[in-house]
Amino acid sequence: MAILINDRTKVLVQGITGKQGTFHTELMVKYGTRIVAGTTPGKEGQEVANVPVYNTVDQAVQNHGPNASVLFIPPPFVKDAAFEAIAAGVELVVIITEGVPLHDAMAVMAYAAQEGTRVIGPNTFGVLTPGRCKIGIMPGHVFAPGNVGLVSRSGTLSYEIADSLSKADLGISTAVGMGGDRVVGMNFVDVLKCFEHDEETESVVLIGEIGGTAEEDAAEFIKAMDTPVVAYLAGRSAPPGKRMGHAGAIVEGDRGNYSSKKRALEQGGALVAELPWEVPGLVHKLT
Repeated sequence: MAILINDRTKVLVQGITGKQGTFHTELMVKYGTRIVAGTTPGKEGQEVANVPVYNTVDQAVQNHGPNASVLFIPPPFVKDAAFEAIAAGVELVVIITEGVPLHDAMAVMAYAAQEGTRVIGPNTFGVLTPGRCKIGIMPGHVFAPGNVGLVSRSGTLSYEIADSLSKADLGISTAVGMGGDRVVGMNFVDVLKCFEHDEETESVVLIGEIGGTAEEDAAEFIKAMDTPVVAYLAGRSAPPGKRMGHAGAIVEGDRGNYSSKKRALEQGGALVAELPWEVPGLVHKLT
């Protein structure tokens, strides 16, 4: 089953004729993703990797019926592009773009919630169901098919841990990049709920980092889960008071630091790895 996407998912690429849009469309098509259309205003009639290009999302939806969209759009225009996809009835919107203005991201999430649209990102590597569908910028070859769900705030750590799981004969059911910005669409709890109800997912790896309270919120949900969870937290050695990398990696008071997150996750029933390469052993221990 997997979650969110599968080999039947029909994908629209917004910003397909841009440098990044073209590059990653070609890789997604090569992976086997069903890219049915792309959009760039003023570029209708062109093709990218044999994918037809339209001026508007509405035209693409009417002609090809995509149920997912991925945005390779500059930050100032992400709000309008996301609104266009949501208004056209696209069920899943994946926003790769980093640096989306905070108020724009808030507006997108409010409109998506109103219309019942799922949003992944901004500032995400995307979502991948190995061997079936890849929507995003991740290196697909490091994600082997299997029964471990993966949800993460970090792209590079996800690739490293997915590769180590694959080498330990523990493949991935679906990998979801939550995004590293202050305001994102689907959070850890949203994704964990999906994994909890997925028959193919036998365990979950959660990759978090210092800053914000997303991991502590997830820990409360994990208490009620039947699916076992292994976590890894980046930022154990981060200097106090220093923001690390992502816009969301801001420590506030007594919550959001490494110790508080680790303690909360362990109290919730998760096993917390001290180092990334310990994750496969802990997953084996739980399954």
